[in-house]
Amino acid sequence: MANTKQPELKEPGPSDNQILDFKKSHKSEQLTTGYGRPLGDRSTVITVGPRGPLLLSDFPYIEDVQRFDRERIPERVVHAKGGGAFGVFEATDDLSDICKAKVFKKGSQTRVLMRFSTVAGESGSADTVRDPRGFAIKMYTDEGIWDLVGNNTPIFFLRDPFLFQMFIHSQKRNPQTHLKDPNMVWDFFANHPMATHQFMFLYSDRGVPDGFRHMHGYGSHTFKMVNDKNEYVWVKFHMRTNQGIKNLDPTKAKILAGEQPDYALGDLYNAIAKKEYPSWTVYVQVVTNEQAKNLPYNPFDLTKVFSQKEFPLRRVGKITLNENAENYFAQIEQAAFSPAHMPPGIEASPDKMLQGRLFSYADTHLHRIGTNHHLIPVNNPETNKNVKVCTYQRDGAMQTGHNQGNAPNYYRNSMNGPDVTDRNRHIEHATLESGLAARHEASDDDNYSQPRVFYQRVLDDRGRAHMIQNIAEHLGQCTCKDIIRRVVAVFANVDDDLAKRLADLLKIDVPRKTSPPTSVRSKY
Repeated sequence: MANTKQPELKEPGPSDNQILDFKKSHKSEQLTTGYGRPLGDRSTVITVGPRGPLLLSDFPYIEDVQRFDRERIPERVVHAKGGGAFGVFEATDDLSDICKAKVFKKGSQTRVLMRFSTVAGESGSADTVRDPRGFAIKMYTDEGIWDLVGNNTPIFFLRDPFLFQMFIHSQKRNPQTHLKDPNMVWDFFANHPMATHQFMFLYSDRGVPDGFRHMHGYGSHTFKMVNDKNEYVWVKFHMRTNQGIKNLDPTKAKILAGEQPDYALGDLYNAIAKKEYPSWTVYVQVVTNEQAKNLPYNPFDLTKVFSQKEFPLRRVGKITLNENAENYFAQIEQAAFSPAHMPPGIEASPDKMLQGRLFSYADTHLHRIGTNHHLIPVNNPETNKNVKVCTYQRDGAMQTGHNQGNAPNYYRNSMNGPDVTDRNRHIEHATLESGLAARHEASDDDNYSQPRVFYQRVLDDRGRAHMIQNIAEHLGQCTCKDIIRRVVAVFANVDDDLAKRLADLLKIDVPRKTSPPTSVRSKY
């Protein structure tokens, strides 16, 4: 019998009427070329006679084609599909005892841009796939740009940045078939048990959030905060949604992927257009240096979390998104985030993944959008009128700013060029590091204790059942039985019940554990 069920129709929202709203609020203006020459015709090319060949002198046409051929910039290798909006961060609580950054001055407000994204898919991929979500925040502070570039998960798959490129390759397309390949995904996992914690989070209900508004965000890495007395602590950032956590049923998510692949983008745009402004309360977990030394794990390991019972959340402020981008390409696609951008008082920790990202993100944007991408308005620190960029950097392709005018272009000089005026406030905090420079192996730094807590205590019976079903459904698509057995053997280190239930669904015998659970004391 033919399927007579009608597809579920979505209610029209502001995004559906955007072009009609433009018509109501604008009058048509004289059409021009990109260089401002008024045009008398935009529908026909110049030809020799009505059927003759085109002329190279038809500059309006040539210019139009040239610009069209160059409309796309390279998409991000990761986080290619995303949406975003502008808003404000309000510092609601005093943080001066641990951080000197002006952005945290109680009562202050700072303009922000937030960009949400999926990780592995291409620019045209669906919003509702099972994938981590990027959660990037750009603050235009009085002390320059602060980019907090996180995810909707408090941990990540890896603890060493040398593996990052290989992990992304495993999530992308098969180099011959150009198809997504479950064998690649799960073979990588079976060979890197450090990913266990994140894989379990990903295949739980939170692996498919309902749009961007109903998920928490995390800085994920450990950062250093320094106060005016040059005292420091370690912190992790948490952005907790005030809309409440909502996740999509996997079946509904798959339907939306086909019928509304831009579901999350539309949801965010429409909520802001209807003045239903989404917001997140910002918190930090604070760990002293002595506490960090005594943790039973490396406090700078991105596969680990800080216990909220031991290190409770401390409120910092609130982010509210209240302004949609006027032009997606100019303000969202060209937005360049880098965790290396931090104001005085916020610094990087020794987290290896963070250290790798400090270089990688900035380097990506130099390739993707150019040497002077910081002059694009959405990236320009001088968007904040209290900021004046004074540097000895010069020139480069697409230099559209003042290029430091007629100021001296060398340092030091005796000609009143830019100089340090407040060394004590702006100098980075001194860090004592010592040890043998080597490739230190850390793949077995207790990969299972925190995943065990997640499975046994964080998830309830329903959550455990959903996670197991989700893993089995995707893992079962592997055509290599050895990969399936090795994956279940990794999960056996987390919990015997987890391994047995997976084995039953996958119709295999419960394999032996890959290795005994380890308990490695912090090496910090």
